[in-house]
Amino acid sequence: MAALKPTNYHGEVVWLGRVMQEGGLTSQPTEALDFTFDGPVGELHGGRTRPSCSRVTDQHPKGTEIANVRQISILSAEELAETAFAMGIPEIAPEWIGASIVLRGLPDLTHIPPSSRLQTETGLTLVVDMENRPCVLPGQVIAQQYPDKGARYKPAAQGRRGVTAWVERPGRLVIGDTLRLHIPDQRPWELIKDVRG
Repeated sequence: MAALKPTNYHGEVVWLGRVMQEGGLTSQPTEALDFTFDGPVGELHGGRTRPSCSRVTDQHPKGTEIANVRQISILSAEELAETAFAMGIPEIAPEWIGASIVLRGLPDLTHIPPSSRLQTETGLTLVVDMENRPCVLPGQVIAQQYPDKGARYKPAAQGRRGVTAWVERPGRLVIGDTLRLHIPDQRPWELIKDVRG
């Protein structure tokens, strides 16, 4: 019995990029990305493992080598526009926040279920790890364009920062491709409200 349910929801790839500079956040735009099991080729955040970060300190001491489920940063064009509006600026360029992929047309992208798949017609498959929580670093990049607005990024991007993902099946992605959403065929955990408070 299949554990993942194909949906009729799709996202069109409208922007692609990769972070290439050590210690940097900004990504370089490109027309296509090739994906291996290590992530996008040439991406600084690629690899099968990574050092743990502040997001998982309740599970691992910072710097512990763990599996890399943050190879890719996927954002929604619509949510980027909403964040820019909330900040009072005309736009947020995807490269300013280190995006790998920007999709258009996939509703509420930031909240799609963990373990969902995004798959092209040719089979490239990306597994969603979880919501990508906003931090202050993109605000510092945005402040280079809008000096008095950068600090607004973190609160404005809450619930709109997209998701992180990793490669389940390698392939190539080009601007204009479509990714179809497949979700786990599983009900929500019955105690989730108790745990979250």
